[in-house]
Amino acid sequence: MITSSGIDPVAVLTRMYAAEAAYLAAGGPGEASFDPLAPSFAPDVVLHQADALPYGGTWRGHAGVEGFFLAMSAAWESFEMVGQEFLATGPTTVVLTQVRARARATGRELAFPILQTIRIEGGRIAEVWPFYWDTAAIAAACTATPPGTEVRRRQ
Repeated sequence: MITSSGIDPVAVLTRMYAAEAAYLAAGGPGEASFDPLAPSFAPDVVLHQADALPYGGTWRGHAGVEGFFLAMSAAWESFEMVGQEFLATGPTTVVLTQVRARARATGRELAFPILQTIRIEGGRIAEVWPFYWDTAAIAAACTATPPGTEVRRRQ
C-alpha cells in the first residue's frame, strides 16, 4: 500500500532489512560502518525496547540506534529473522517477525515472535515499538547465573 504521501512502507522496511543484513554480515556493531543503515532512519528516530530486556530502554537518533545494535550484539551471539509478515501497512506499519537466536552469555537458543509497530515519515523510520512475547524468558536466556545460585524446581 502506498500512503497518501506517495511512500511505500513495505519498500522502506525491505530496504532497511536488507541494509541491516549487510551491516551484520560485514561484522555488525563495532566492526562495520553504520552509514549504510542511517538513511533508513529519521535523524530523530526513537526506538523503544522493553525495560526488562538486556538492551531495554529508549534509544534516540542515529547514535541511539547504533548503540542499540551494539547492545543487541553484546546480548546475542546470533539473531536470525526467519520469517516476516506485514500485517498492516501505512504510515504506521505492523510487522510480525519470527526470530531464532542464541544468547551470548548462556549459549541458550530461543525461538520467539516480535510484533513491531513502525511509524514511517518522509520515507524513513521515525519510531519503532517492538513487542516481545516473553521478555522474562529472553532476559533469563541472556543472563548467566553464577554457579551455586541456580533455583531448583520441585518435581
